[in-house]
Amino acid sequence: MNANQFNLEIFNHSTALKSYALKFTKDLEDADDLVQDTMVKALRHFEKFQAGTNLKAWLFVILKNTFLNTYHKTAKKHALITQDDEISSANLMKSSTSNAAVGGFVLGDIKKALDALPQAYAIPFTRYVEGYKYEEIAQELRIPIGTLKTRIHAARELLKKRLEIYKSRIN
Repeated sequence: MNANQFNLEIFNHSTALKSYALKFTKDLEDADDLVQDTMVKALRHFEKFQAGTNLKAWLFVILKNTFLNTYHKTAKKHALITQDDEISSANLMKSSTSNAAVGGFVLGDIKKALDALPQAYAIPFTRYVEGYKYEEIAQELRIPIGTLKTRIHAARELLKKRLEIYKSRIN
């Protein structure tokens, strides 16, 4: 098997690899990264693959080992605490007070943004955030599900615009 054939065979297993990766990462973007790392490693070491053996199983082992290696590196990095990282109780108290004050302003701004939404958007959005299913909300409001989804999307977009100032603080 040449490198091009091997590449094609690996690509044919990408969907299965992604499903397997999601079991480890629980996050779509992390799963994509893990699959990509797995494919790169497999291509880099394709001469070690023995023709006639189970390629999918070989790829799954690479994926699992890649995940475990990354996990262990991350765990070690977070476990290292130096003297400089220790925080005094006075600094914690100051930080806590500051966070509480900022949090109050943020919550106030969120409430204002929600109150500014038109009722046609605010009610469906609030019900959705409360955990109701689309079908339940649509039935309660007596509107089609498509209309409901459009209103919830519009509410999100309006809230994003009104709360854009906080975007730079999150990223």
